[in-house]
Amino acid sequence: MNRKKKSYAGLYAFGGILIVLIGLLIFLNTQGEESELYGGKKIADMNPATKAQLDDPNYQQIILPDELDAKETNQDNYFVYFFSSTCPHCKATTPELMPLAKDAGVNLHQYNLQEYQQGLRQYNIEYTPTLVYFENGKEKERLVGGMATENLSEGHSKEDFKAFFEKYKGSVKES
Repeated sequence: MNRKKKSYAGLYAFGGILIVLIGLLIFLNTQGEESELYGGKKIADMNPATKAQLDDPNYQQIILPDELDAKETNQDNYFVYFFSSTCPHCKATTPELMPLAKDAGVNLHQYNLQEYQQGLRQYNIEYTPTLVYFENGKEKERLVGGMATENLSEGHSKEDFKAFFEKYKGSVKES
């Protein structure tokens, strides 16, 4: 009987080691997973709020810092929505704003300041969300603050955002 216990103990030890190794392999494989939306940035390095938005259809127009710099260099006309994945006002505004931009025929680039914090200083962003129109690569006008909701009386109306898009959309030529 003592011999049976030893053989089972060895089997249990082998099984435990096997489970730990499989778990480690899975962990290491997921740590290297990259986000195509964020230009190959490792998902493991992202803020949890950003990870939660990766598959959200309202957050699929992400522009990377290098792409935004190129638009400035090329002196393009474009809209950029500066947001933070952790900002409650952004979370309330984005699902309303993105359909408005689509209805207006505007390609609204989204710059995630939580992931690319250098944009705060580079574009002088004090509050999120901030919607900016750039003309010839230079800022022309901005709309600071989110959309007013049932729970939040402060902010802009849908009409404010629509008017902002309408004012400039004829100038924008997307490449």
